Amino acid sequence: MKTLLKVTLTLLALTCAALAQTGAPAAWSPEMQIKVRAIGTPRVSPDGRRVVYTVSEAVLTADRSEYVSQVWMASADGRDNAQLTFADKSSSNPRWSPDGNWIAFTSTRKENKNNLYLLRADGGEAEPLTDLKGSVSNFDWSPDGRWIVYTMSDPKTEEEEKNDKAKNDFRWVDENQKMARLYVIPVQKDAAGKREPRKLTSEDYNVGEFEWSPDGKTIAFSHSKSAGANDWTTSDVSVVDVASGKVTPFANTPAAENDPVFSPDGKFIVMTVSDNPPRWAQSGTLQIFPAAGGPPRVLAASFDAQPAFAGWSPDSRRIYFSEAKGTGTQIYSIDVAANRIEEIKATPAVYTSIDLNRTGTAFAFVRQTPESPQEAYVASVSNFTPTQVSRANAELKMPPLGKTEVIRWKSTDGKEIEGLLTYPVGYRAGQKVPLILNIHGGPAGVFQQTFIGGRGVYPLATFAARGYAILRPNPRGSSGYGLEFRRGNLKDWGGADFQDLMTGVDKVIEMGVADPDRLGVMGWSYGGYMTSWIVTQTKRFKAASAGAPVTNLMSFNGTADIPAFIPDYFGGHYWEAAELYQKHSPMFNVKGVTTPTLIEHGDADIRVPISQGYEFYRALKAQGVPTRMIVLPRQPHGPTEPKMQLAAMQANLDWFDKYLGEGSMSTSR
Repeated sequence: MKTLLKVTLTLLALTCAALAQTGAPAAWSPEMQIKVRAIGTPRVSPDGRRVVYTVSEAVLTADRSEYVSQVWMASADGRDNAQLTFADKSSSNPRWSPDGNWIAFTSTRKENKNNLYLLRADGGEAEPLTDLKGSVSNFDWSPDGRWIVYTMSDPKTEEEEKNDKAKNDFRWVDENQKMARLYVIPVQKDAAGKREPRKLTSEDYNVGEFEWSPDGKTIAFSHSKSAGANDWTTSDVSVVDVASGKVTPFANTPAAENDPVFSPDGKFIVMTVSDNPPRWAQSGTLQIFPAAGGPPRVLAASFDAQPAFAGWSPDSRRIYFSEAKGTGTQIYSIDVAANRIEEIKATPAVYTSIDLNRTGTAFAFVRQTPESPQEAYVASVSNFTPTQVSRANAELKMPPLGKTEVIRWKSTDGKEIEGLLTYPVGYRAGQKVPLILNIHGGPAGVFQQTFIGGRGVYPLATFAARGYAILRPNPRGSSGYGLEFRRGNLKDWGGADFQDLMTGVDKVIEMGVADPDRLGVMGWSYGGYMTSWIVTQTKRFKAASAGAPVTNLMSFNGTADIPAFIPDYFGGHYWEAAELYQKHSPMFNVKGVTTPTLIEHGDADIRVPISQGYEFYRALKAQGVPTRMIVLPRQPHGPTEPKMQLAAMQANLDWFDKYLGEGSMSTSR
């Protein structure tokens, strides 16, 4: 035994020495994970020769804690790479002009208002296109490059600003809502040296996605009852005449119509259309409408019924889209005439932000795997062979990562469940280690094979470096496995999905990996719900961390910004299904909990209000359960500030180290 220990220590010393020579840290830490850069909105120029994208990195100083993004440009072969913007504040969403000579983007560099800027593609100073009281949400060039259309939410009026200063700023719930409107602005200045924006929509609805017609005369756009997340189900599509501002309804059924896009020949508009009526465990199809009006043609149903449109082919004969498939992403094309879906063969990975360039010759996208961080790639439409064009994380000296693999198991009813198992760094077969069950949100979320060293509240790479295994299952209710699977937990949260999770833990124990006496569980949102539920149902877990947990279905339904969500899953409001709400709420099952539980919550969370966390915390404290609750100031449903993410990461590490780490061995046996 002493000889084996001596050999192990010698190998560890040699490894540390080798890492020191390469400049890499010996192990992952939350501070290192925060430094990993994220890639956004890659887009290929019309001629296919260049790519623009954004790089986001943490800015941490004595008085700053934020992620700042800058615009970069690369050659399509990946050989040349240069940063284009250098402002102190973020620059984002770069878009090529139709002739490829200019790049428009948005930036918060002035008074934290998101304005439009124009930059010559060959370099130079960025020129502001707008100076608005509000902030630009999204924008696009007209086909002739003379105009830019954008959306902006209604800014505060002078009277409202005056009342704010006078502390006379009372408000009425659901009244005087600020709607996003559609505007156009000329790219060239007028004779007076100005660019005057013109409002295109004044109707009482919130504008979402939009698209120019190929002739530049009209714009198709989606709109919903309000800007609130609860009203996505009311989305319709209309068309506005740019010259006159006349708005004509185009698709306005009880289904939710979204993301309208003209075909290059201008004859059709494709959009995503939900079930009728829309359901929160979403399902949709791509439908093609004649641009001149008339009934749509429903295209073939996709595997997961959640197609994300990527582009039209230049001849208007094919449509490209992507969606989750299991733990990865699949890209597809539809032969419009034959109404046939074909898979585009690609190396297994997670592909996001997929965009087809204006001429339909090349895709740009962000690609990542469990072992490789996000980078921007391009691939020819005719031959999907990705070329990496960004090197945002090339200087990241990465310590060893825990291996991640896909595993499958049978649930109690025989249904096959899939998940991702990450092993500790340097894991040896037969070694039993502490296991953390990590549960995703949604519940229609999905764990995919994303980089484990990235940002977030759960530092997976650091956990693996400290000797933990992590299981990330996709129980019934998840996306990526088809509509029937995604709706397999209706009226049954904490039922069969709970069994899917427990049998997954059993699987990892049977594999000889997990120590059954050192199990932990953590999750955010629905994952926080399930974590809270688990500790009310079993005592097999020695520690738990519930992030932004839904703990009381009744009070959640009455306080969240999505009051239609739980009634859709449970078949009615709580006064219509009180027994069902109680049966499936952790708060109504909290008596007798003994598992030490950490609760993390943002105090600006309107999706799962912080009262949900407080309810569970108070109940545990009253019963003498070891518990702590960390409140993250200013944070919405998911922490967005680096320092707050660091605080949540470290709290999780400390909590599980205390109850599952080596020091806990004597008390857990």
